[in-house]
Amino acid sequence: MVTFSAADGTRLAYRVLGEGDPIVCLPGGPTDSAYLGDLGGLSKYRQVIVPDLRGTGGSALPADPASYRCDRLVDDVEALRAHLGLDRIDLLGHSAGGNIAVQYLARYAERVRRFALVCPSPRAVGIDITPAMRLDLARQRSAEPWYPAAYAALRVAAEGGDADRDAIMPFFWGRWDEAARNHPANRPHTNPELVEGYRADGAFDPPATRAAIAGYDGPVLVLAGELDMNSPPAPMSEYAGLFAHPSLAVQPGAGHYPWVDDPAAFLRTLTAFLR
Repeated sequence: MVTFSAADGTRLAYRVLGEGDPIVCLPGGPTDSAYLGDLGGLSKYRQVIVPDLRGTGGSALPADPASYRCDRLVDDVEALRAHLGLDRIDLLGHSAGGNIAVQYLARYAERVRRFALVCPSPRAVGIDITPAMRLDLARQRSAEPWYPAAYAALRVAAEGGDADRDAIMPFFWGRWDEAARNHPANRPHTNPELVEGYRADGAFDPPATRAAIAGYDGPVLVLAGELDMNSPPAPMSEYAGLFAHPSLAVQPGAGHYPWVDDPAAFLRTLTAFLR
């Protein structure tokens, strides 16, 4: 991994995979970027730059834990852009990384050439995903052998209880096969202080973010998984509608990690957008 210095002096790490035009890909979690891999083979077409969020993976712990707040993580993306010597970047955010990406776009629209969100959390723009919405989508999986135990655990979570996360995990995947069961996304290297600080008071200002991104004039892709209980297609369609020039793609049979469920379909959509 390569490192650079953030604005506050924290040493941050990132991976560079492949060659060609660079695209910066922000991980969700918030956790380290290992689970992204090279996004199903994207490095065959583009140079994939994947940072570890501060306090995770190869990145150092910051001196000030308040810098874990989501809106302050935007500063690290801008520091990375400057370090790379790029006037403008193509930017992709997955899951909770979408909250960092969209706040970067709101603040630095002139620095973004193309903007992609993959199964993003919509918290930064104030779109609600209700427990009823998740349960309704989950019921589409009722024929799966793992469904009874997984749905029972999901009901506990929907009611605010302490649910078995491992039991719910199959709902995050289009296919609960060996590749999904053994994927690093199921075992994130979480920094509890980062998770808490990420969502601290002041991290999100949805009205301001919505107003800012509405004026962005570049192309936008919102890619959703048809079966993604975490970021269902309906709120993803609403999210896409916040932009001036959006494309919405719903990948059939995919869950929260569409580049693993069907890498060929994922790459067709993403590379066509990036071209």
